[in-house]
Amino acid sequence: MTDPALIAKTLRDGGVALLPTDTVYGLAVHPEHDAAVDRLFALKARPRTRNLPIMVGSVDQISLLGALVTPQAAKLLAAFAPGPLTVALGLGDRAPFWLDGRVEIGVRIPAEQLMLDVLALTGPLLVTSANAHGNDTPETVPEILEQLAGEPDIVVDDGKRPVVPSTLVNCNLPEPRIEREGVLSAQQIEEALL
Repeated sequence: MTDPALIAKTLRDGGVALLPTDTVYGLAVHPEHDAAVDRLFALKARPRTRNLPIMVGSVDQISLLGALVTPQAAKLLAAFAPGPLTVALGLGDRAPFWLDGRVEIGVRIPAEQLMLDVLALTGPLLVTSANAHGNDTPETVPEILEQLAGEPDIVVDDGKRPVVPSTLVNCNLPEPRIEREGVLSAQQIEEALL
């Protein structure tokens, strides 16, 4: 199943998709479907209190979220997006309803063509690593399905994937801080911020 239109329709209709990203496999849902978000948390056995990262197809989609893109975040996005970078950004007062109550979001633009094609059709998606909460992310779809508490509506098996996550940089601070070193090294981040 690699038809972006069918994947997008499933997500817009409230389904959950297991998809390859440019880092690990991810579980994706459309943010406007509360039941799908609840199901994603249930599949991962993850506490509902934890926020989910947002994937977008372009830098332009970030502004539609009402995110406050700092000059430092803009430098990082210019250097590494699309790619294995997640930036934490503050939210302004023009955020969509499904971000009510949040003051910060993690945003990523993946360098995976299938994901970009789907995002072009759906707009922003909530996407998190495809693993049970607290467990390492498996490299293969069969291992993922063994770990999850149920099965997603659509599964795209793209073979073995690396298990190194995106690098997370908090840009909602006076100075950016690396919260999680992943594919991108601290040195790469620091050099991009010069």
